Amino acid sequence: MERQLDNQLAKLKRRLIKMCSLVDEQVEKALRAVEEENAELANEVIEMDKKVDKFDVKIERTCQKIFALNQPVAMDLRLIMSAMSMNTNLERIGDNAVNIGEYVLQLKSKPEFFHRTHFDNMAKVVRMMVKNAIDSFIENSAELAKKVIVSDDSLDNFHDENRKSLIEIMKEDKDNIEAGVAMLGISRMMERIGDLATNIAEDVYFIVEAQLIKHKYEKYLFGSDEDDEDIET
Repeated sequence: MERQLDNQLAKLKRRLIKMCSLVDEQVEKALRAVEEENAELANEVIEMDKKVDKFDVKIERTCQKIFALNQPVAMDLRLIMSAMSMNTNLERIGDNAVNIGEYVLQLKSKPEFFHRTHFDNMAKVVRMMVKNAIDSFIENSAELAKKVIVSDDSLDNFHDENRKSLIEIMKEDKDNIEAGVAMLGISRMMERIGDLATNIAEDVYFIVEAQLIKHKYEKYLFGSDEDDEDIET
């Protein structure tokens, strides 16, 4: 029974890593499509979503089978629980990459005001967050997971600055509205991908350190000594 569980967990991890690879490629191509004004890349991102959805179903079924046939405990149980959450977050990252691809097709080319935004900086942060989130899972690295989590604030700041800049740009010239709305959508998708990468990093931290850090990462990552406040129900 123990050997059977080991084999099932190994299959689960292989499928998750394949899912990670597909989604990472989607994000990379989606961001390149924006930078290069490349409709072909955008279409590739959209087409890849079918493969991602298939892995989503396979991973979910694998987790259900392991729960049904075994009684996993400790780290094995944490892996399976986190795998289900990671699978959902990976699938949503893929969906957001598809949305970016669709915005690229809508825009056709970067607007003249592109240089007044922070999209290049956002793209760098997003790529690093997704890469580190995936590597943290593959390497069982809490340190890489922490890097992802602490990067999310800078991505949020870039998105806020984009929103302010784009609103001002659209106010200046109504002809900028259509492109400005599309660029706002891309910025929002990038910010959302960062959130989902953070969720994956939190799941990895849970697997490795056996600590849930959602909504209270400062206490665990930075050693805050403040007591938790009581939460009224």
